[in-house]
Amino acid sequence: MRRVLIADDEANMRWVLERALSKAGYDVETVENGQLALKRALAERPDLVLLDLKMPKMDGLSVLRALKEHYLDLMIVMMTAHGSTATAVEAIKAGAHDYLMKPFDIEELLITVSKAFEVESLREQVNYLKGESQSDGWQLVGNSDAMQAVKHLVERVSHTPATVLIQGESGTGKELVAHAIHTLSSRVNGPYIRVNCAALTENLLESELFGHEKGAFTGAHARKTGRFELADGGSLFLDEIGELSFNVQAKLLRVLQERTFERVGGEKTIKVDVRIIAATNRDLLKEAQEGRFREDLYYRLSVFPISIPPLRERREDIPSLAEHFLKNLRTYGQNKTFGPGVIDQLTRYDWPGNVRELENVVERLVIISQAAVIGTDGLPVFKTSSKEVEVSGAFVLPPEGVSLEELEKSFLQQAMEQTGGNQSQAAKRLGLSRHAFLYRLEKYGIDPHWGI
Repeated sequence: MRRVLIADDEANMRWVLERALSKAGYDVETVENGQLALKRALAERPDLVLLDLKMPKMDGLSVLRALKEHYLDLMIVMMTAHGSTATAVEAIKAGAHDYLMKPFDIEELLITVSKAFEVESLREQVNYLKGESQSDGWQLVGNSDAMQAVKHLVERVSHTPATVLIQGESGTGKELVAHAIHTLSSRVNGPYIRVNCAALTENLLESELFGHEKGAFTGAHARKTGRFELADGGSLFLDEIGELSFNVQAKLLRVLQERTFERVGGEKTIKVDVRIIAATNRDLLKEAQEGRFREDLYYRLSVFPISIPPLRERREDIPSLAEHFLKNLRTYGQNKTFGPGVIDQLTRYDWPGNVRELENVVERLVIISQAAVIGTDGLPVFKTSSKEVEVSGAFVLPPEGVSLEELEKSFLQQAMEQTGGNQSQAAKRLGLSRHAFLYRLEKYGIDPHWGI
């Protein structure tokens, strides 16, 4: 939810503005003078500030200039009943996005705020695209046979206009593959726009994809440009496409067939040149055969399918992925390395959350590790089968009626039994340092000379 800070010395005005913007779906906070406005905005950056020009303790222009020194991109809209056009121009020159001359009606207010957020969204997209264009966006980490096959398919399809359907479990890196296809294509200098189809309701998603005209529905106070228009000349990545409603599926099918559409509530037909890259963690063919997804749309999307294998099927990639994530986390201020046994344990785990889970675990290890060398003590150890001890990125409950203490003691006893009482080997099997292993033996009253 977008956060709006209102600064006005008139209590009635604050009440009216807060009520109108809250009703429109914004998270609103109000203050009665310039000093409080500056203090609140610096303490917790809002998304937009509505700033009255004439206020006690600190006038609006002074607050504007002070905020711009800290937040250059902060959206600020000035309000004044006292100034002239020259004052408004001065505010714009100082960095204000827009201004409202009192008295103004609520419709004008809502349109101004909505347009400000549209500009903010477009600016974020431009900044993202600039950053991505300067990076090695197509780098896919991993040299297993499975990943080599994926890289080969990416390189082959990138230079064609074909629609691509990327399939794989959650966390396998489908978005990275999609961006790699765009980066290697002739559209690399065009926009790369992403939409998560599972994150929006049907009505919001339709508006997000195709845009809407002013007055198309309640709350449509101004025309909105859809993602298809924004992606014209580039690529549009539709993530979780299996979540689309049948109504939106039908409209998407038409775009794929004719490359045209109308905004919600509009009559003008808009033609676009957009490459579609879709992704799903579902078996979309099965969904289509069982009537939960349009079969004709499935075949339109899967002109060139790419399947990404789960991490458990390419364990040889885990060391390079872990090192890659560790290197990226050097922005935390420390150059850490993995100690003995860490990579071995990471490789043995099945990673149900795939690459995303591995990345999260590496980040957690960097945060909690006090030393420059990350040891196995920071890794939670769990028994996931009757034959081996694995590592998990999330806590797994023991069987009902068995406490964690009982489970840990059992692990220690089994390790001592299986190694004939060899403390070093038992500690290594459990992924513990010898010191940590001996501490746990003492904690549970287990004889360190077991079997001797």
